Amino acid sequence: MGLTIGVDIGGTKIAAGVVDEEGNILSTFKVPTPTTPEAIVDAIASAVEGARAGHEIVGVGIGAAGYVNRQRSTVYFAPNIDWRNEPLKEKVEARVGLPVVVENDANAAAWGEYRFGAGKGHRNVICITLGTGLGGGIIIGNKLRRGHFGVAAEFGHIRMVPDGLLCGCGSQGCWEQYASGRALVRYAKQRANATPERAETLLALGDGTPDGIEGKHISVAARQGDPVAVDSYRELARWAGAGLADLASLFDPSAFIVGGGLSDEGDLVLDPIRKSYKRWLVGAHWRPVADVIAAQLGNKAGLVGAADLAREPDPIM
Repeated sequence: MGLTIGVDIGGTKIAAGVVDEEGNILSTFKVPTPTTPEAIVDAIASAVEGARAGHEIVGVGIGAAGYVNRQRSTVYFAPNIDWRNEPLKEKVEARVGLPVVVENDANAAAWGEYRFGAGKGHRNVICITLGTGLGGGIIIGNKLRRGHFGVAAEFGHIRMVPDGLLCGCGSQGCWEQYASGRALVRYAKQRANATPERAETLLALGDGTPDGIEGKHISVAARQGDPVAVDSYRELARWAGAGLADLASLFDPSAFIVGGGLSDEGDLVLDPIRKSYKRWLVGAHWRPVADVIAAQLGNKAGLVGAADLAREPDPIM
């Protein structure tokens, strides 16, 4: 199929990269992320043109945070951009003169890991991204499963706690309110406020108050044995593992791939998640247990996955 370009739309920058069929990034080009929908389309086109210089490109894949239709053309809804039924494929194709596919960004990252990262050798994997929020992707039988309308795998908005914490989506008790970067910081602040004597290391890394605690402080403090930081990771892991156990009952994958910023902490996060997963997995002592493994591609997964999905046939066909 040849070279394709993957586009990753971030909160502060839009990155485009030329990717070969082995998942190697040959060149990249970045532009700042504008604030208006039309300006974002212009910025995507600019990033694509910058990346494609000197390369023969056969298609473009765009990873967008939001609900994307099954035809991989329209963004039904984006939480951080004012896109409502946005015909993104049509607009970008008109600007760059290349075939374009649009994919949910978590799906794109999941596909990148499956094809070129931690998922290589697996046919059935579930990917979750533990970042500011919680996202994911489903690969079953070597195919990315989007659902009938294209908006499957919004794992972060599975309701884990009836009438629980209010989520940004408008619902209550969503999984990402209990297993995400935001949740981790909330746990640490609550515990440090209740028992500051157990959070001396953690508090010293910030401004000395619970309100000054940031995610990076929790990681450092946990590695130094700070009780509140360690307990906060355990609480996050308890919820993350319980959710994986539910997903195992639904999909029975051979592996769960955990990506996102929190996965960068390695076994500090993954070991307690594995323990919680096995604790809550129905019949864990009598059935095969899927591996829980760290993602390998880091922040490149979405760009690489989007580029590779530009080579995939139309899922409607």
